[in-house]
Amino acid sequence: SALGSLRVLVLRRNRFARLPPAVAELGHHLTELDVSHNRLTALGAEVVSALRELRKLNVSHNQLPALPAQLGALAHLEELDVSFNRLAHLPDSLSCLSRLRTLDVDHNQLTAFPRQLLQLAALEELDVSSNRLRGLPEDISALRALKILWLSGAELGTLPAGFCELASLESLMLDNNGLQALPAQFSCLQRLKMLNLSSNLFEEFPAALLPLAGLEELYLSRNQLTSVPSLISGLGRLLTLWLDNNRIRYLPDSIVELTGLEELVLQGNQIAVLPDHFGQLSRVGLWKIKDNPLIQPPYEVCMKGIPYIAAYQKELAHSQPAVQPRLKLLLMGHKAAGKTLLRHCLTEERVEGFPGGGDKEKCYPPSPPPVSKGIEVTSWTADASRGLRFIVYDLAGDESYEVIQPFFLSPGALYVLVVNLATYEPRHFPTTVGSFLHRVGARVPHAVVCIVGTHADLCGERELEEKCLDIHRQIALQEKHDAEGLSRLAKVVDEALARDFELRSASPHAAYYGVSDKNLRRRKAHFQYLLNHRLQILSPVLPVSCRDPRHLRRLRDKLLSVAEHREIFPNLHRVLPRSWQVLEELHFQPPQAHRLWLSWWDSARLGLQAGLTEDRLQSALSYLHESGKLLYFEDSPALKEHVFHNLTRLIDILNVFFQRDPSLLLHKLLLGTSGEGKAEGESSSPMARSTPSQELLRATQLHQYVEGFLLHGLLPAHVIRLLLKPHVQAQQDLQLLLELLEKMGLCYCLNKPKGKPLNGSTAWYKFPCYVQNEVPHAEAWINGTNLAGQSFVAEQLQIEYSFPFAFPPGLFARYSVQINSHVVHRSDGKFQIFAYRGKVPVVVSYRPARGVLQPDTLSIASHASLPNIWTAWQAITPLVEELNVLLQEWPGLHYTVHILCSKCLKRGSPNPHAFPGELLSQPRPEGVAEIICPKNGSERVNVALVYPPTPTVISPCSKKNVGEKHRNQ
Repeated sequence: SALGSLRVLVLRRNRFARLPPAVAELGHHLTELDVSHNRLTALGAEVVSALRELRKLNVSHNQLPALPAQLGALAHLEELDVSFNRLAHLPDSLSCLSRLRTLDVDHNQLTAFPRQLLQLAALEELDVSSNRLRGLPEDISALRALKILWLSGAELGTLPAGFCELASLESLMLDNNGLQALPAQFSCLQRLKMLNLSSNLFEEFPAALLPLAGLEELYLSRNQLTSVPSLISGLGRLLTLWLDNNRIRYLPDSIVELTGLEELVLQGNQIAVLPDHFGQLSRVGLWKIKDNPLIQPPYEVCMKGIPYIAAYQKELAHSQPAVQPRLKLLLMGHKAAGKTLLRHCLTEERVEGFPGGGDKEKCYPPSPPPVSKGIEVTSWTADASRGLRFIVYDLAGDESYEVIQPFFLSPGALYVLVVNLATYEPRHFPTTVGSFLHRVGARVPHAVVCIVGTHADLCGERELEEKCLDIHRQIALQEKHDAEGLSRLAKVVDEALARDFELRSASPHAAYYGVSDKNLRRRKAHFQYLLNHRLQILSPVLPVSCRDPRHLRRLRDKLLSVAEHREIFPNLHRVLPRSWQVLEELHFQPPQAHRLWLSWWDSARLGLQAGLTEDRLQSALSYLHESGKLLYFEDSPALKEHVFHNLTRLIDILNVFFQRDPSLLLHKLLLGTSGEGKAEGESSSPMARSTPSQELLRATQLHQYVEGFLLHGLLPAHVIRLLLKPHVQAQQDLQLLLELLEKMGLCYCLNKPKGKPLNGSTAWYKFPCYVQNEVPHAEAWINGTNLAGQSFVAEQLQIEYSFPFAFPPGLFARYSVQINSHVVHRSDGKFQIFAYRGKVPVVVSYRPARGVLQPDTLSIASHASLPNIWTAWQAITPLVEELNVLLQEWPGLHYTVHILCSKCLKRGSPNPHAFPGELLSQPRPEGVAEIICPKNGSERVNVALVYPPTPTVISPCSKKNVGEKHRNQ
């Protein structure tokens, strides 16, 4: 009562079950009261009556079943928020609040629109979302002052005619209802600037929207639209247009007249061709177009953005269009599956031209059978009459190639999984078939996969049938198991969303404890994406014998029929400017065809021959890079002046690094030294002939380098040059190649100062995928002890990524390279990295799955004293961000992120409690200093050990920015 000047009182996020009586003593001067996020089950009538000067009242996120009638006596009330309660009705006295301008009743239990609200003539903003209204009164037109109206998820099937008399409306949210049409008079809402009609049942674009010339934001996502009217150009003030996840097949030419557009979202439709002059939409910043069967411009151009589309269309106007029926075909499978032999038999001319009933001897495989040389690329003209050509990638089945295989898995390719039927057993399914399907599905969701069984001639008829049926059955079981697992996880998210955020945050035992609705909706959308983009596995298994021409012809016909299916491979018929096609061909003609790389100016000269001026070359090179024809890294300062067009030689170079045969590596090094006048440490002057002792010394030295490479992944630059002869001749070739390997995440320079030259000293390179040694001291650190075996006093931070279905091959090795620029004094092990960020230690650990029920995990950890825990967060945050960037290359991958409980880690618990990783992107909750660890009973963990000082994603915005609230939802 002594607080005579108090005007605003905020008591949110406490544990009040009722309003404190002392609040009543402030009633004669209190103007704002916020008691949201408490546990109120009733508002005391006496307390409410005393708040006669109140202008703003917020009682949201409580457990109120009803509101007191005395609320209607608050004559000065202007803003009232009663959202997220349990209100089944509103008091009649609410109609007396004549000054009320803002009312929020969303997420309650109303079963009809409250008629008391129709008396609130001053009401400007109303939210009755997420109530089961099922309809609106005809006389809703009485709310003539209404500017903002939220009716999301209100189970509305139609709108009354009177609704169209709300002439002051500026923002209207009608998403997540069952609307199929709008009233004809809807066009009378001429002040409307923002309209959300997403997640309804519209099959046709609502014609009543077209006269709304002032509309700035329009959301029609997740409906059933098949077309967009040409009159949409009349919405000249439109800034935002979302039409994603419909059934739209084409866009009208007039859409390019919406030159003010800043956001255009079209993903998840059936659009194959974009209108001419699409580049006029130059102000579009937010652009989403994936999951469309694009052929003009091609998918690779569209994904780069509007400027690249503009350049493509400009080029198409300069030169004739050209259609190139060419498809990437990848042969995958376990070692000794028969991929190389199958490739030879399919692609060699004698088999390709085999006529029915011809000489069977012509189709016998070569003798001796071809041996895999690693990853190999072959061009195969499968149908000369139609010009259909496959670019066949034979991906080596040896485990040592796993780190580079993902680079070749790309959208728009046909995947052939090869299984050796002669050696196949049902118990081998996970390694010979299942793991490959998981890998492709994680890298390329919705990929097309054909299963081919080789060595069919070595199986009896019954055995062949049984093995093919078993593969087919186990694929179905694996797909069912994965889909059911994802559905269960999605259901847990739905159940968490159904609970109030406060209830979710009240119990540490609750699923997604403390996770915001925004993050839950993001998680739900990802699960839905994974469920909707399963692999397209062609059945049945196709048994093949390379000794039988009929089998090979049947396989070729199968591949051709799949490739030419326009719904499966629309990109086969992509349209390119003729100049781009000529530029590609020029890169592969002598004399440049034999060079390892070209300078940008070399490519520019070829561009001029193709009719491309210098300013039009960039977009052409970008397309050729995105489509896998060559490598051009326009975002890399070290590589942007060079074009790596000779992919065959680059693949040969990669094969050198990933052959783990020590005798083969030593042989290459000895060949490389022959003709060279020096070895390590010798004079640079030429020598006529080496003595036997010198030869022995050289061989011993090279043998040590090979041992160091295979055990520790270490090689000096001059030895790498020897290893790569004759692929690399000049020092510039070597330097560029090493920059390229570092860009790909395959190696890093161990002793090169950041941004400085080496001043003549030997550069050493580390290939993490070859590291075999362990790091015991790092292992001790991660388990909570220091080098002397004593327990830490410091607090430990540990972020753990868990991969229940598949761990991306080579991820840990590539991640090891990516973090090199962030750390110093590193020590690498096969599954661990111990390093420092400044003076703060960090440990990165990978733990392979130890059984079917245990997932692979990758964790990032650091430690510091509690007052300095922010330094540990600063140490691990950039490493977490680098891992998140790498994981974006695997859009079909399911993984979870958790923050492990520091109390459990300090106690040495083998199974520490895991807080949801979504908390990393949320701000620390206001007024909360500690959170409960359920593993330790009532033990509390400092909030600074779970939430980083600065979240990576900004928290949801307030309702004042209506468009932002829509995006958050």
